[in-house]
Amino acid sequence: MKNTKNTLLYTQVVKVTHVYLGPAADRFIARQVENHLNKPPEDMSKKDLLQLIDWIKVAVSLLTDDSEIVEEYAAQLHKLALPAKPLPKQR
Repeated sequence: MKNTKNTLLYTQVVKVTHVYLGPAADRFIARQVENHLNKPPEDMSKKDLLQLIDWIKVAVSLLTDDSEIVEEYAAQLHKLALPAKPLPKQR
C-alpha cells in the first residue's frame, strides 16, 4: 500500500512546479525523483525533497537565466519540506 502522506507531498511538489514549468511539471519531478533518488515519485519524503532541491535548482537553471525565479521556486519547495507545525492545544 502506498504511503498517502508521501503521495500528498509529491502532489504538492508537482502543484508548485506547475506554476514554474506548466504541464511538464509532473514529468519533470518524476524524472528528478527517479534519477536522483532512485525511487518511485510517490515514495518521496520531506527528507528526500530537501536532497532533491539542489538538483532541481540546477535543472531549472538550465531552462532560465532568471536566478530570482529559480530561488523563488526553491523557496516554495523548501516550505513543503519543513516539518508540519503542531496544531494549537484546545482548552
